[in-house]
Amino acid sequence: MIGFDYGTSNCAVGVMEHGQPKIVNLPAHGTLMPSTLYSPDRDIIVSWLYAQLTPSEQQAFKTLRIIPLQKGQKALRELALDGLSSELSFGQQALANYLEEPEEGYYIKSPKSFLGASGLKQPQIDLFEDIVAAMMSHVKQQVESSLGREVNQTVIGRPINFQGLKGEESNQQAIAILTNAAKRVGFSSIEFQYEPVAAGFEYEASLSTDKRVLVVDIGGGTTDCSMILMGPAYIHSNDRSKQLLAHSGERIGGNDFDIQLAFRGLMPNLGATSQLKSGKPMPTNSYWQAVAINNINEQTAFYSAANGRHLDMLQRDAEHPELVSRLIKLYREKLSYQLVNSAENAKISLSTEPSNTVDLSYIEHALMQTLSIEGFQQACEKELQAIGRLMQDCVKQAGCQPDVVFVTGGTAKSTVISQYIEQQFPGVELVIGDHFGSVTAGLTRWAERIFK
Repeated sequence: MIGFDYGTSNCAVGVMEHGQPKIVNLPAHGTLMPSTLYSPDRDIIVSWLYAQLTPSEQQAFKTLRIIPLQKGQKALRELALDGLSSELSFGQQALANYLEEPEEGYYIKSPKSFLGASGLKQPQIDLFEDIVAAMMSHVKQQVESSLGREVNQTVIGRPINFQGLKGEESNQQAIAILTNAAKRVGFSSIEFQYEPVAAGFEYEASLSTDKRVLVVDIGGGTTDCSMILMGPAYIHSNDRSKQLLAHSGERIGGNDFDIQLAFRGLMPNLGATSQLKSGKPMPTNSYWQAVAINNINEQTAFYSAANGRHLDMLQRDAEHPELVSRLIKLYREKLSYQLVNSAENAKISLSTEPSNTVDLSYIEHALMQTLSIEGFQQACEKELQAIGRLMQDCVKQAGCQPDVVFVTGGTAKSTVISQYIEQQFPGVELVIGDHFGSVTAGLTRWAERIFK
């Protein structure tokens, strides 16, 4: 049995050893695998997944995916004729393959961000299920290689609300995709646990007295808050619903901070704050669509042929056409992920440094941009305020103030964010958990409890 944190930013797996959770080393990745996938062609993802299955599983799979499998076989033949690899890659290797040739292949970061998206057609849902299943299959193989045994029972973490506009309908869509994907790769027993609750379990193991704990989990795609009664009186209960006093969640996470920093800090280099010849400000819709990598509709619109024509028109009308030419290069070479990745790396550096110089030479030779911690704070002010509202909403629902605020999630590593949270609860103890391991450890503890 394992705890499986299928995260927006990273994937991690835990097992219990000697009564304590241990994060499993994934041989190709270490303890954390970035939630990324690269395929030489989108259509071969389904063929790769098919090849991982047993003969009986393949037969059932064919009936569900016969047309995509036919497309995949055609794509495989074309790659073979061109002498190109047909292998999928995951984690840092996926990013490296994408950065090597951004205009080629199919790269997806944080597929979890799309699972609750509104308006998905069945072929899109099928594609996301295949992507999730491929990633889960790879992680499962890595875990089994590391442990030397098969694993088929798992507790998977889930946010309180997935990223979607239709509330519980979006949540059900996302859970169905995750469940179907997990079943297809060999998990026979699958349970889900709220990520902030799981993070709280790990903190609870250290408590000697009962406390009201506000758990704030700021992940890559969502922020989730839970007010939970924790401590020795509750730790051995298999049903924690009575101790879960309130919860709130929204699609605000690390990706949003990266996108805002890219939009406000880097896009001016591409003309976002320049003017048209008429003296009017530059329309920014295309600039926003370019960096909105967690919104499939915005990305589709940006890379459409119609938008390409629109960008050519903008360049003709621009007071500084050389700046818009940089945006056109981003469009033609599909550099959205690379630009946002540059912003993400800057955000990480700004956790320990007052400023960071971003290398944008992949857009234009010798192009650089220095970002400051003050600029980052200004860029993400809206996101910080939204997290503040989530915390206060959770407190209001619970009808009580917390004894402790426990903060976890990779995004909370930023000092700008942790300091903002501390300001919201003056005089209340603030505990910073393992930014990347608390959820995985808590899911692992819960797996042992419910599967033993």
